[in-house]
Amino acid sequence: MLKSFSLQGKVALVTGASSGFGCHFAPLLAKAGARVVLAARRTDLIQQEADKIVAAGGEAIAVTMDVTDSASVASAFEQAQRHFGVVTVLINNAGITIPKLLLDQDDDDWNSVIATNLTGVAYCTRESAKRMIAAASGGSIVNIASITADRVQKALTNYCASKAGVVQFTKAAAVEFAQHNIRVNALCPGYFQTPLNREWFKTEDGQALIRRIPQRRTGELPELDGPLLLLASDAGSLMTGAAITVDGGHVLSEL
Repeated sequence: MLKSFSLQGKVALVTGASSGFGCHFAPLLAKAGARVVLAARRTDLIQQEADKIVAAGGEAIAVTMDVTDSASVASAFEQAQRHFGVVTVLINNAGITIPKLLLDQDDDDWNSVIATNLTGVAYCTRESAKRMIAAASGGSIVNIASITADRVQKALTNYCASKAGVVQFTKAAAVEFAQHNIRVNALCPGYFQTPLNREWFKTEDGQALIRRIPQRRTGELPELDGPLLLLASDAGSLMTGAAITVDGGHVLSEL
């Protein structure tokens, strides 16, 4: 029954693989059988993560990539293809946030978030799809969006706009690439516990946020494993243009 969730024989590239979700997704994909390419600007950090995967018996390499630079994206995909073959699973995970009220944001605050979170997804999707089409391989692209694509949070206008853009981009790209057997879907996480925010969730403000979630708790990273593998693997072969929300019911909370 679980055979369709296997990524055996596939090559998976994860952007933003040096920390957070990306650092969790890379070894997950390796355990599912994929040869994994970890991509980020900080090569030293992703090399450490790649080494851990190899030490655990998987196959992985690290490639330097700045998702806001199309030449850097093309170079990283070329390195990946030379080493493992055509990337057939792309996890567009790289993202940043600069939390400021709109009136306090300067041009760089706006442009940096949009460039990384939205333009970077477009650059990587385009490069990946070109190579899949040339190889007639088909494949799966999973864009990491956010529940802020549907709901808003104060001081995150740039982030909310970028993630809403990712969801709509996902749908448009899915229509374009369906004829090439390339699926494009989005994963929309809610609030998850990571080393960066775990202490904040213990504060009064953090606890207040948790009380607004219908399940009254934040997510743990392993709770994204099933949804990610569904979209990345053949188990989701008829799914394209979908946006799956994983948030404990947060977007359904009463206003």
